[in-house]
Amino acid sequence: MCPATLSYSSNSWLNARNEIFSSKKCKTKLLIRVDQVLTVSPKKSEQSIHELLSVQGISHTHRRVREVVWKQTNVTNEYLCCKNPRFDPMFLDEAYELCRKICEEYAKTFYLGTKLMTEERQKAIWAIYVWCRRTDELVDGPNADYMNNSVLDRWEQRLEDIFNNKPYDMLDAALTDTICKFPLDIKPFKDMIDGMRMDTRKSRYANFQELYMYCYCVAGTVGLMSVPIMGIAPESCVSAQTVYNAALHLGIGNQLTNILRDVGEDALRGRVYLPQDELAQFGIRDEDVFARKVTDQWREFMKEQIRRARFYFNLAEEGASHLNKASRWPVWSSLILYMKILDAIEENDYDNLTKRAYVGRAKKLVTLPVSYARALSLPSLAIQ
Repeated sequence: MCPATLSYSSNSWLNARNEIFSSKKCKTKLLIRVDQVLTVSPKKSEQSIHELLSVQGISHTHRRVREVVWKQTNVTNEYLCCKNPRFDPMFLDEAYELCRKICEEYAKTFYLGTKLMTEERQKAIWAIYVWCRRTDELVDGPNADYMNNSVLDRWEQRLEDIFNNKPYDMLDAALTDTICKFPLDIKPFKDMIDGMRMDTRKSRYANFQELYMYCYCVAGTVGLMSVPIMGIAPESCVSAQTVYNAALHLGIGNQLTNILRDVGEDALRGRVYLPQDELAQFGIRDEDVFARKVTDQWREFMKEQIRRARFYFNLAEEGASHLNKASRWPVWSSLILYMKILDAIEENDYDNLTKRAYVGRAKKLVTLPVSYARALSLPSLAIQ
C-alpha cells in the first residue's frame, strides 16, 4: 500500500454493495470464568473491486474464505444427518431458550430482527451468537487479566469437541445441534479464536493489512458463520461467493466501527487499534492518543478512517437483499445501527478519545421500521 494515498472516493463503483451481523468489542460480563484507504481516480473507475482491494495488499476473496464457501455450499443433507447427536428434545429446548435469553439481553436490536426468521434459523443464530460472545469474553470479559494461550488452546479443543458431538455444557450442546442442521465449517470459528490470540500478543498494528486480518478474525468470521443459517434467497442471481464476500465486508465494516467508537477506552488499556503508518502520516503518535487530545490532525485522520468503514459498508449493503427474505431484517438492523455510530462520531466533532459515540434507544427503535422496509427490497443485480 502506498502510504501517501489516504483517501476514499465516493465514485459510482462504490455502489457495489452487500452484508451480515458481527461483534467483537462488547464488554459485558458473561458465562465464562476464564475459560488506506483507496484513492480512486476517474481513470481507475473501471477497475474491478478485486483489483482495488488488492491495492491495499488484501485479496478480496482470500483463500481461506473461498475454502469455507466451498465447504459450506457442498455439504449434503445425508452428511448432516450422519452427524446428528440426537439430544433429548426437552434438553435442547432448554439450551436454545438460554441462548435466546442471552441474545435478547445483550443484542436487543439484533434479537428483535431475528423474530421474523423461521424458528430453526432463530435458534441456530442465537447459538452462534452465544458462542461468539463467550469467545469474546475470554479476552474482554471480567477475567481477561488471566487470559493466556493455554486458555485459548483449551477453548479451541472444546470447539473441536463441539464439532465432534461432544459438547461440554448446555450452551455448547445448542451449537452442536446447530452444526448438525446447517452446513457450518469449523474454520471461521477457529479463525475467531486466532483473533483472540492476536489480542493477547498485539496492542499495535503496523498498517491496515495487519488490522484487516484482525478484523477478519474477530468479526468477518461471524458473517461466514451466518450465511448458511440465514440462507440465500432462491430468486437471487448472484453466486454464493458474492453473498459470502458481502457478509465478510459487513463484518470488517462493523469491526472498524467498533474500533473507532472505542478508541478512548482502548487507549486507557494501552491499546491502539489504528494503523501506525497512517497515524504517522498525520503526525500523530501513540502518546497523543493516550493524552486524549482532539486536534485538527486527529479530526482529519478520523475522517479518513470513517470513510474506510463506510467503504466496507457500501460493499456489503446490497448483499443483504440476496439473503433469504425472512433473514434480512436483523442484518439490515445491524448495518443501519453501525452506520449511525459513525454518524455519532461525526456529531461529536470526531472526539472519540473522551466521548463514546452512542446511539440512543429512541434512535435504535427508529431503525427497526427502516431496516424492515429495506429487508423487503428485492435482490439487485448490482453486485453480479
